[in-house]
Amino acid sequence: QVQFVESGGGLVRPGGSLRLSCTASRIIFFTIVPMGWYRQAPGKERELVATITSGGNSNYADSMKGRFTISRDNAKNTVYLQMNSLEPDDTAVYYCNKYSLGWRQENNWGQGTQVTVSS
Repeated sequence: QVQFVESGGGLVRPGGSLRLSCTASRIIFFTIVPMGWYRQAPGKERELVATITSGGNSNYADSMKGRFTISRDNAKNTVYLQMNSLEPDDTAVYYCNKYSLGWRQENNWGQGTQVTVSS
């Protein structure tokens, strides 16, 4: 089945930036698959952060607009998330996956990458 490997997380101070990467393997026609970044904070449900279509159109959760930018490199089967002006509430494990309206029923997730925003 499809595998996702996320990387780029770490510890950053409030106001700092990080760039996350996610490479998909064992996926057919990655170029036409809508992709998303998701995150899960301790004690909270997983939430949708941003999505990107095969054509590069993006959408963001309200709290991420203007701070996060999703992009993709179809030649590398990779999706990126540039995160700027990070806040402590952004602390979570970040995952990527295919995006669909039924994403909450998805049970094939990678390990994720930990992002911690703290002074």
